[in-house]
Amino acid sequence: MLPDLPKSGGLCAIRQPNLLPRLTTLTKLFAAGYWVVLDDVQFTRHDYHHRAHLGDLDEPDRRQWITVPTRLPHGRPTLIRDTLIDNLDRACRKTAGMLRQYYGASPYWPALAQALAPVLDAFGTGRTATVAETSTRALLGLLGWQGKILTSSDLPSRPGRSQWLADLSAITGARAYLCGTGGMTYLHPASFAAEDIAITPFRPPTTGTWSSDWSLSSLGVLAALGPQEVAAIMQRLALDHV
Repeated sequence: MLPDLPKSGGLCAIRQPNLLPRLTTLTKLFAAGYWVVLDDVQFTRHDYHHRAHLGDLDEPDRRQWITVPTRLPHGRPTLIRDTLIDNLDRACRKTAGMLRQYYGASPYWPALAQALAPVLDAFGTGRTATVAETSTRALLGLLGWQGKILTSSDLPSRPGRSQWLADLSAITGARAYLCGTGGMTYLHPASFAAEDIAITPFRPPTTGTWSSDWSLSSLGVLAALGPQEVAAIMQRLALDHV
């Protein structure tokens, strides 16, 4: 049985769960009305499924990776949804300590800490993907995002990368799939055209706030500018993709 779906129309983004996602990733999801969490693809350690790059508020050159120690019960073929956290208590304490260390001096820290509390609670599930997805949900919620979140492993789809993404988009009832620049190089438009879904390229800004290191977590911008200002910026950017 399919979950309750939003009304037809709007934009759909399909993305793996990322830990405290980068600004470009968060902006893309914010611009979409629906986020399909891609949890049934292979976990890769060089990606952002279990780690985030933190930037210091006062010292721009001071940066550090925060990583959720992750075990792959099925070896390299392990899917994102099946990854497990090693040493739960220590991982949770270290994450909480690093977040406070980097952003505790922000005037917006009380709001950030409240939003991030469910992320720390999610360590209790023992699953890396749950922590990562919860962190993205928390930041979107902090920005007032009103979209709908679905999970790819819960949805029927056909094989073939383009067909698979087209099927997932069609289930949401979206009129357009919000696609990153990388996806534009391999997608077959015919699969989407058959579902009457447009492919809309997502091109984040490259100036101002977006001119900083693309690898950094969006949490730094939220701590520097505050959720209200970041939300206003993202609202304006989202209108460019309507």
